[in-house]
Formats: sequence, structure tokens, C-alpha cells
Amino acid sequence: MGKVVVSAAVICAAAVCAVAAAVVVRRRMQRTKRWEKAMAIVKDFEEKCGTPTWKLEKVADAMTQEMHAGLAASDSQGAPTMLKMLITYVSNLPSGDEKGLFYALDLGGTNFRVLRVQLGGGAVVNQEVSEVSIPLDLMVGTSEALFDFIAAELAKFVEQEGPEFQLPPGRQRELCFTFSFPVMQSSIASGNLIKWTKGFSIDDAVGQDVVAELTRAMARKGLDMRVSALVNDTVGTLAGGRYSNKDVVAAVILGTGTNAAYVERANAIPKLRGLLPKSGEMVINMEWGTFWSTDLPFTEYDYVLDAESLNPGEQMFEKIISGMYLGEIVRIVLCKMAEEASFFGDIIPPKLKIPFTLRTPDLSAMHHDTSSDLKVVDTKLKNILEISNTSLEMRKVVVQLCNIVATRGARLAAAGILGILIKLGRDKIKDGEKQRTVIALDGGLYEHYAEYRKCLENTLKELLGEEVSESIVIEQSNDGSGIGAALLAASHSQFLEVNKS
Repeated sequence: MGKVVVSAAVICAAAVCAVAAAVVVRRRMQRTKRWEKAMAIVKDFEEKCGTPTWKLEKVADAMTQEMHAGLAASDSQGAPTMLKMLITYVSNLPSGDEKGLFYALDLGGTNFRVLRVQLGGGAVVNQEVSEVSIPLDLMVGTSEALFDFIAAELAKFVEQEGPEFQLPPGRQRELCFTFSFPVMQSSIASGNLIKWTKGFSIDDAVGQDVVAELTRAMARKGLDMRVSALVNDTVGTLAGGRYSNKDVVAAVILGTGTNAAYVERANAIPKLRGLLPKSGEMVINMEWGTFWSTDLPFTEYDYVLDAESLNPGEQMFEKIISGMYLGEIVRIVLCKMAEEASFFGDIIPPKLKIPFTLRTPDLSAMHHDTSSDLKVVDTKLKNILEISNTSLEMRKVVVQLCNIVATRGARLAAAGILGILIKLGRDKIKDGEKQRTVIALDGGLYEHYAEYRKCLENTLKELLGEEVSESIVIEQSNDGSGIGAALLAASHSQFLEVNKS
């Protein structure tokens, strides 16, 4: 009887072991299937984000064609084309000889800056800056309330002008207004607001001249100051670059958002023919974030991002190359991997479902993680998404996604720059002579995301070829919306105009 009991126990134990082993095998198979499913999602995403040279060349050609179309359609009502190609009326770029005291007001988001700059002819002798946060209620209030607030802060700043900043007797203070929202300009110092972006919604300002609004507000605050130029940050970047380098012909902003501006022959613009000398130049604000082409490698994740954005169907180029969106694209892909492949376990991390939880600076930090155990990636996942216990293999996949998204954005940005070079006829060597061409580039994405920056520069060389690329230079330009704007106030100064006459 004892032997029977022992045998039964042995059989039961064996059965339990067999069941346990089967469970282990089944779980292992489930994990394998989940991993394979997750890797299939990554592979599919990578393929759809592909930017082979031939595709980038088609994107560049499409950009050039849209530039031509936008210029041909430019009129007082704006271009009904994909690229707005806005005429800025900036025809006097800094020469390097500008002297005197000039101000710049930079409004481009929830903060605005005021700069005071003393120019000494070829150099910035002195400068001061103040940054002010705009109360949220003023971003959705009235234009009078917003501009009164700005003018009041500007007046405070002017009152603090020290003896190191000199304004000649009889001179009125002059200001360049950097207004980084879409406007249709009718002169260098006037422009009607087309639409608000970046969280602003002030209906009574749309269609109004923003310089006139600011001028009236300054008068109400007793501030005697003339707005000598109205520009956006990209035009300011171009001006700042030209001040120190006469070979600068274009500027690109790659930051939270993106845009490009370049120097066009004035006689290439129908509206300006006969108004300026044949040799005249005009800066064009492309507003290239609106660019679209069927050759752009859009994926299902990009369409999800677009549908959930504040401006569905708009700024499509911006949404795949600029800093505001790169981290969000990675989050959306990770969310699908969590939902369909249980990449982070049976429970989907709640934070992973929150839009824009993962920002591009976080993406950059993970992408640049060179530690053997990818500790930075592990820390970011824990602190931001509350995802713990990830394996090294999982963290490597996260880095891979960062690389896919950043590489696509950087290569497409390079293709956009090539489109500008083609339009200017600087993509080839003419008559055996190398014409040096400089692109001024500004923005936190380009400045701080090293892998993005290197990829962009290497891609441009790839597209141009070794010989041509030797004459094309990308030059980082800092604070174009500030210093560049002050320089434009100087180059369009009423005082200088009187002297010239």
C-alpha cells in the first residue's frame, strides 16, 4: 500500500512538473510572439520612414516647383499655393556698416523678448535683453489688451536704458518687430495678420495690421518709438547671418517649429517687376512648414498625430521634421507596440497614452545614450512614462525608434534645403567656378540634437555630391530673432534713409 501511495505521489509530482513546464513553454512562446509582433511593427515603421536618395531628390524638386508656383501667385491676397512665399519687403540686408542704438521686440510664443543693441559698424558693441511671460488670458483676449501689455513692458525696458547705450540728439528710437506668425506684408513696416498659431486666439486681430496695433499701443503708453521693420524669426536669422558673412543666401529655423527664408532676385517676383532695380534683392519668407508632397514618407502614426493636433491637415512638413513633434511620433509608435504586442507587459502604461508626454529633448537624450546598459533610456522611461523593469533589448528598440524618427526628419530637412539651392541655381558648379553659398541655421533642434544635426549635414553632402558640397556651408546662427532683428531695424532706419537721400 505504501508503495502505491509513493508511486501516486511521484506520478502527481511528475504531472505537476509537466504542467509547470508546459506553462513555462507557453509563456515563453507568448513572449516570443509578442516580441516578433513588436519587431514587425518597428520594421514596418522603419520601411515606411525610408528616405533613399532618389526619394529625397523628388522631394527637393517638388519643393522647388512649389517655390516657383508660390512666387508666380504672390499678390496682395497671398499665394493660393502650398508654399505661401510671402514677400517680406526686406531688400536692405545688413551691410556691416550699421551704427547706433536699436531695439528689437520678439513675439513668437507664450513669452516675448525685448533687446537693446548698440552697433559699432561691423560689431555688436553692447546688448541687453529682457524676457516676459504673456498671461494666458491675454492670449485669448483682445488685441488692444495684448498690445497694451507688450507696450507697457517695452516702456519699462526703455526706461532702464543706461549711459552705455547712446542715442544721438534728435533721433527717435527705432524698433524691429519680430512677429513669428503668418502675416501678409504690404511694406517693410506693415503687415496684416493671416492667422494666429502657437496657442493664440484673438479674433479681432486677424486681418489687422500688427505694426499699427503696436504703434497705437506705444502711443497710449507714452512711448516715442518707430517700428522700422516687421519680420519673422527666419528673416532675422538671415539678416544676422548676412551681417557677419556676405555669402549667406538663406536661413532655416529648426526648433520647436520650422521655416525657411532666402534672398530672391526682385525681378523674379511679378508684383515687384519695375519697382526695384534689376539687381535688386528681396527676402522671401517661404513658410515651408506647409509644404506637402506625395513623396513625403508619411506613416499611419503621422496621420494619428495630425488628426489629434490643434491644426489637422496643416503644417504637414513641419510635423515630420520639427522639434515639437518628433518625440510625439515615437510615443505613438510605442503606444501601438504596447497595445498590439504587449511590449511593456500585459498592462499598457497609462502615461504612454498621454499626448506629448515624450518630448523631443527626451528623445535626443535617449538617442545619445552611449552607456553599456542604456541607463539614460531606462531613467527616461521610468521618470516620464513610469515604465520600469525594461530589458536592455527593449531599451535598444527605443533607441532604434528615436533614430528612425530623427533620421527621417533630418534627411527631409536636407532635401528642403536642396530645393532652395536648386531654385537659386546653386546646386551645381557653373562654368567651372565654385560659388560659395552659406545657409544660416538656427533653432534648438539643430543646436542641441547632435545626431539630427550630423545626419542633416551628411545628407546634404550626399545629395549635392562631393565637389559641389565643398562650396555649400551650413553656419549656425544664434539669436537671429533678436540680434538679426535689431540689425534690420538699423538697415531700414529712417535716419539712414535720410542720410542716403
